[in-house]
Amino acid sequence: MQRRHFIHSSFAALTATALADHHGKPANKAEDLFNISLAQWSNHRALKGGKMTNLDWPEYTKKTYGILGLEYVNQFFKDKAKDMKYLGELKKRVSDLGMSNILIMVDGEGHLGAESDKKRQKTIDKHKKWVEAAKFLGCHSIRVNSHGEGKDDDEKAANCVKGLGGLSTFAKDHQINVIVENHGGLSSNGAWMAKVLADVGLDNCGSLPDFGNFHGYDRYKGMEELMPFAKGVSAKSHDFDDNGEETKTDFTKMLTIMLKHKYHGYVGVEYEGKTLSEDDGIKATKALLEKCRTALLAKAK
Repeated sequence: MQRRHFIHSSFAALTATALADHHGKPANKAEDLFNISLAQWSNHRALKGGKMTNLDWPEYTKKTYGILGLEYVNQFFKDKAKDMKYLGELKKRVSDLGMSNILIMVDGEGHLGAESDKKRQKTIDKHKKWVEAAKFLGCHSIRVNSHGEGKDDDEKAANCVKGLGGLSTFAKDHQINVIVENHGGLSSNGAWMAKVLADVGLDNCGSLPDFGNFHGYDRYKGMEELMPFAKGVSAKSHDFDDNGEETKTDFTKMLTIMLKHKYHGYVGVEYEGKTLSEDDGIKATKALLEKCRTALLAKAK
């Protein structure tokens, strides 16, 4: 009953403005609400197991799932950030397939919220090559981690503000966004992360709210707090019930919050479950997003 009441009241709250497309026109088809992309981590077992390479992944994604938006993870081409021949080949394949490069998720390049100025600057410098690679590939963002180092939460926040501000200033010259995922530690605290982003105060520094990475923090509250800064959304999934609903996250509720904040960009499928195969889990997540999207549009009309 609580879920039905939420959905009913939330649909009523979705104004015509919230359900307009990117150009402010009324949404007439489901795709006007949001497009669906694929987070490469969904295929991490296949990629790590050698069943496909990063260069193979775009074609596999289109043929297997019918998804045209690509969200890369840097660890699958970690040594190629400055390899223009490689990046050129990747860009050509994506273009030939009629697909779009959306973002690069960057891990393993240090702490943007490091305690010392020296460590923080080193991390910023290590991220710069991914900003440049993202720009070349036609992405709009790089996703970073920023949970902070320091003696208390306030110091950790201040260090993150410095690191994110420094990287975002560099990225702005490349027309690239720096977006932070709730990805463990204090970054999974929606209020703390929202304040950090507000304190950075740069238009190209935002969030990538992940449905499932709030870790002990109310995920719907966290979504509300991070959506004002969102430049991407990650639809994390693990398991599904007999009706195709995700067992831990109410996708309709999450998407309703998202649309209330007038976000109509890409929503990335990120399947992390183990019950289904990667292929089946990705397909189930995509199907759930499509079902919710169709229902949201129908209810709003």
